[in-house]
Amino acid sequence: MRRSIFLAAIAAAVISCSTAVEEHLSVVPYPNEVSIKGGTFNAAGADVQFPADLDEASQNVIKTFAGQLALVTGQSSTINGTSAATRFVFTYDAAMPEEAYTLKINNSTATIKASSLRGFNYAIQTIKQMLPAEIFGKTEAAGKDWTLQCVDIKDEPRFSYRGMHMDVSRHFFDMDMVKKYLDVMEIHKLNTLHWHLTDDQGWRVEIKQYPLLTEIGSIRKETLIGHLHRGEGEYDGIRYGEGCWFSQEQVKEIIDYAAAKGIEIIPEIDLPGHCMAILATYPHLGTEDNGGVKTAITWGIYNKHNNVLAPSEETFAFLKDVFGELMDLFPGKYIHIGADECSHKWWKNSPKTQKFITEHNLGDEKGLQGYFARRVSDIVKARGRVAVGWDEMVDNGLAEDVAVMVWRGGNRWVPAANGKHKIIMTPGSKSYMNYKQRPDETRLAHMFRLVALDTVYTFDPTPDTLSVEQQKCIVGGQGCMWTEYFATPAEIEYAIFPRISAISEVYWTKEELKDYKRFLEAMPLQFRRYAMWGVEEPCRYIFEQMAGIAPGEETKVAKTDEDGD
Repeated sequence: MRRSIFLAAIAAAVISCSTAVEEHLSVVPYPNEVSIKGGTFNAAGADVQFPADLDEASQNVIKTFAGQLALVTGQSSTINGTSAATRFVFTYDAAMPEEAYTLKINNSTATIKASSLRGFNYAIQTIKQMLPAEIFGKTEAAGKDWTLQCVDIKDEPRFSYRGMHMDVSRHFFDMDMVKKYLDVMEIHKLNTLHWHLTDDQGWRVEIKQYPLLTEIGSIRKETLIGHLHRGEGEYDGIRYGEGCWFSQEQVKEIIDYAAAKGIEIIPEIDLPGHCMAILATYPHLGTEDNGGVKTAITWGIYNKHNNVLAPSEETFAFLKDVFGELMDLFPGKYIHIGADECSHKWWKNSPKTQKFITEHNLGDEKGLQGYFARRVSDIVKARGRVAVGWDEMVDNGLAEDVAVMVWRGGNRWVPAANGKHKIIMTPGSKSYMNYKQRPDETRLAHMFRLVALDTVYTFDPTPDTLSVEQQKCIVGGQGCMWTEYFATPAEIEYAIFPRISAISEVYWTKEELKDYKRFLEAMPLQFRRYAMWGVEEPCRYIFEQMAGIAPGEETKVAKTDEDGD
């Protein structure tokens, strides 16, 4: 019954919007230069043309679009045909930036210009969102109006890095779910998946030199139910993680799948904290070589859990091997090294660690945490890559050339910008999707914190505490999906929709063109698209907002304390 009510409400809202004079396109993220013209273009049965020497990846996304258009309209879209009354013409323009595109539609021709796979694909995503939501369907949609509004669009993203994070360590998500996640990212013109592969609760990627990492480190004896209360909790008693990891062949398949969409994957191996899965497997790499550390059964860091690697040349040799295999697998520019939350108690209590700190003139445990980051970033840099780490690196001393993910706020972007480090914005209070969407939400989420839709949308990633020149260090940002309390694909989808749509516009659309009212007005059709992807439940929140909850009202009870995963 609820599903039917939601769909009926969506349909009514779409009809209401469609009867008014179009002032804006229902496209998310919104293009940066749009001129809406009179007239329409019939997409059903249109020829699809592109140069014979266009690169194979670009040809493939164009052919896929033509095939999908033919499927849902029931009319063939002939590749490089010349007989149809209308035609899509894809043209290569080497002078255009990699992610830019132009789209000019008149009554007979839709002309798309770009210089790369990403540019062509982003143009296609815009075209698809200008068509009925059934363009995303798997069967013919008879009776739909397959005309496109005549329009001139000149578009390119505000930021070069536009991402989503996915944690498969706390709870594991299989190949199908990762691919679906990538599909949704593609539609939103997001170009980077930050793939969190290891943590205290499980190791999820095959390392051939160390097979026990997946044989032992992927498994925990049970899982926390609900939240901890004063450090104590209830557990389900169910062994978790058997077979829950990705083989290297599976990783390669996912990398190729993402690359075909113009998406780069950043793998994260978190260290020197969040390492209980490593220590459960190889206890000699920790401060206590007694096998006392087990893969974590709860979340967060607490002093009673030893989650830190011990500094030694044996440890750094291990990390060189692990990151070597990782870089053999992942071809992208960025490799994430974590470098965040460490429980310093265990270093303080370890005589061999204290000796290492003294011998290397590191001063204290914060100095040691920074030293770990520098040693591993050197391993990454030696392979021509860029190490990325969380903003604890700012507190502990930034290694040369590392990129910083700022998640805690507190103006930690200032020292990063002062050192001309690349900055990726991931503020927990603005973009963590493991937080609640509404204060009345009854589902389990991280503590009781709130990140409402308008909070995500209205965030400007260029803080005024930086100069215009310093703001150039900000390459973009992402939404983060930590999975402590999200164990199924349905729960993940509940958390990311519709906030992923807001994230996409934050990092694509120029700040002066963002308009929350216009964004909300586009949501009914966006929810129709969600429904085509099998995602419907988040509709309730947006319709409540459209029914009279003013922007900002839903955030009044939000907590503002800064902590994260």
